[in-house]
Amino acid sequence: MSARADSQLGRFLALHGIADYEALCDRAARDPDWFWRAVMEFHRLRFFRPFDQLLDTSLGPEWARWCTGGTTNIAWNCLDRVIEAGRGEHSAIEWTAETGECRTLNYQELASLVRRAAAGLARQGYREGDVVGLYMPMVPETIAAYLAIVSLGAIALPMFSGFGAQAVAERLTDAGAKGVVTADVTLRRGRKIAMLEVIEEAVTSVPTLEHVFVVARDTVARFPGGGRTRSWDDLISASGERRPVELPAEATAMIVYTSGTTGKPKGTVHSHCGFMTKVALDFGLILDLQSSDRLLWMSDMGWLTGPILAVAVPLMGATLVLAEGVPDYPEPGRLWKLVQDYRISFLGVAPTMIRAFMQQPPEVVARYDLSSLRVTAATGEPWTPEAWTWFRREVGRDRVPLLNYSGGTEIGGGIVAGTVLHEDLEPCAFAGPIPGMGAIVVDEAGNRVGAGQVGELALSVPSIGLTRGFWNDPQRYVESYWSKIPGLWVHGDFASIDTRGRWYIHGRSDDTIKIAGKRTGPAEIEAALLATGKVAEAAAVGVPDALKGSAVVCVCVPSRHAAADADLADELRSAVVQALGSSFRPKSVLFVADIPKTRTMKIMRRLVRSVLMHEPAGDLSGLVNPDSLEALRKTVG
Repeated sequence: MSARADSQLGRFLALHGIADYEALCDRAARDPDWFWRAVMEFHRLRFFRPFDQLLDTSLGPEWARWCTGGTTNIAWNCLDRVIEAGRGEHSAIEWTAETGECRTLNYQELASLVRRAAAGLARQGYREGDVVGLYMPMVPETIAAYLAIVSLGAIALPMFSGFGAQAVAERLTDAGAKGVVTADVTLRRGRKIAMLEVIEEAVTSVPTLEHVFVVARDTVARFPGGGRTRSWDDLISASGERRPVELPAEATAMIVYTSGTTGKPKGTVHSHCGFMTKVALDFGLILDLQSSDRLLWMSDMGWLTGPILAVAVPLMGATLVLAEGVPDYPEPGRLWKLVQDYRISFLGVAPTMIRAFMQQPPEVVARYDLSSLRVTAATGEPWTPEAWTWFRREVGRDRVPLLNYSGGTEIGGGIVAGTVLHEDLEPCAFAGPIPGMGAIVVDEAGNRVGAGQVGELALSVPSIGLTRGFWNDPQRYVESYWSKIPGLWVHGDFASIDTRGRWYIHGRSDDTIKIAGKRTGPAEIEAALLATGKVAEAAAVGVPDALKGSAVVCVCVPSRHAAADADLADELRSAVVQALGSSFRPKSVLFVADIPKTRTMKIMRRLVRSVLMHEPAGDLSGLVNPDSLEALRKTVG
């Protein structure tokens, strides 16, 4: 059967008599009321009470309201709807740790756990509008707690499991959190990471916090109990279950904080109807997640991918495979072994992760059976052609589609993506914008740029998944996205569209490097460095220069067989010149063992720049490898 006929997108097009993807985008732009209703109906999203009006922009596009008059609940759609469809015995979650320990929950078991947790929270006095933090590793209780919180009508606040006490306290305080769910420990690279200790330090400065609910995983760990500390087992042990409550469709389901580059992190607000509909569109229709799929995407609840998976997989009635720990421990090919052993059909990755795997001996990936893969997807940083090609060849075995996906926390998902209907995509390309987003590429005045020209990625219409604002900071929200070009959401990414209509993302526009009047993004410079095969990772930043105004400095991790010496530095300078011209010849090339990154493997260029400029680093809450920052400082001197 053809990809078109066998895919959810193909069936959607056939159902509505639409010729192709481009025609779908056009119709969605012309008739958003039809489009969003059609997505909801196709995925059988349920409302307790139907909405009166799909979209209300009477307060302006930045304050669009959706599904007014309707009532729903994310957890009701993720669990009750799926069980009533006859999938109660189907595997919902399969979890494994680095140690090989594993657990499985079917949908009936997951629903019971969620209902018991919701009942337990209600007994402790939690109700609609209360904020409950999640500081958890990727274990089954994490998904259950998330769904229990939103089921109750409370607001979930997922946080990165690698945060320190200050970052946790800052988010809990800003959100006015009443409770937090945590674990005593998590396992990473064979070590027990104490999470409860972080929470105990953090909550001393959170005046609103009443309870800490602890999932006890280590039998020898200290678990004090008493005071505000409660056991997760006690929370779920009492008799009685609580089913999802009926909520206004626009009720807040979740606050997800973005890592701040300046000032405090921004708390993006997401609603029940908005988040579940956007997730159903992106993962169900565009990325083709189906009920038969077994999905593995190693991530964290603190980044949007985590909550997306917690909602997308049960919405589709599929199986979520959770792998606690890291992809290359206890063996270098752990990720590929997981694909083999769990018969993964849908695999999500980050390009930076793949570039790290490329440095391993080729037999690491070659020894595993990856024939179960049906779809692969990627998000995070822009690809390089070399990494894209390697992944398609070595992992996808030149038969599995690689769906590029890019958006953001504030979007509630993606802006541009690949689809299984676009089998001839060039390396690093996107098929186009996701329908209903109104995505365009514009210059600084808001005019659309021509084919091949790089401009700002913007949205020309409200989208159902967009954040409903920043928590307790509406002015900052408007200033961040709606003030640069009147009437447009300016996302902060550089993008371009080629003559075939393929889209490309070129990195963050706030990372722009401008030299002697010429402007480029760091991704182009980094691609030139990586293309040499002598560099495993690279970060290019601009620093002040007396002559040019700005100069390029490149921080590189050498490949396994490359010597970090002056000859390599000269070779890398020449590669940049050959690719971009002499204006962008790097002022210096520095070699390090690691580059500062987030847990989702995004390179934190602003931190690299701060070290080079001997400036304060600012917010470090999103940094997963703090040792790299100190090592870079020593290299710079």
